[in-house]
Amino acid sequence: MSKHAERDVILGHEDEADGIQEYDNPLPDWWVGLFWLTILFAIGYAVHYHFIADRSYPKALAQELADAEARWPTPGAASGGEAEFAVTAEAASAGATVYQQNCASCHGANLTGGIGPSLVDAEWIHGGTPEAIRNTITNGVIERGMLAWGPILGAERITQVTAYVVQQNADALGLPFPPEHDEEGEADHDEGGDARS
Repeated sequence: MSKHAERDVILGHEDEADGIQEYDNPLPDWWVGLFWLTILFAIGYAVHYHFIADRSYPKALAQELADAEARWPTPGAASGGEAEFAVTAEAASAGATVYQQNCASCHGANLTGGIGPSLVDAEWIHGGTPEAIRNTITNGVIERGMLAWGPILGAERITQVTAYVVQQNADALGLPFPPEHDEEGEADHDEGGDARS
């Protein structure tokens, strides 16, 4: 702000500024008033934010992360994780719609293949057990162009589409559904060896 009471006092910098003259005039009263008002507001806001409301950026971030986790839960984390995964006829029935909406464009409407491999034969690239199929759907096969569907579909729909694929494969090969497990816990469904999902 100006140190001079009078207006239009020339500061004498024209030789340093290509002949441009600069006046040393006081700032308008409305501008000075707004300036002090913003300072007072900032002090009041800081006191309220940190001491009265007891807020902070880490707390706000933690709340946003908790809200996001509630809205988009981590696959398998909703309740019990892996224990929730079960291949059932009900899940397979619901999985038919999920498959047609998301998977049929690559694996074919009848699971016989296209851009992606067939899902109704005995050959599997990434494991033919329900758990291996679920893992492939969840994490994708990026090098072969398959998306990681876990974050997109969520745990429930991943389970449903896995059950549908297992059911359709079992029907095509004449295997029991749900698949039976032997003593080691491996599904009989994986008789075909190396996987193909």
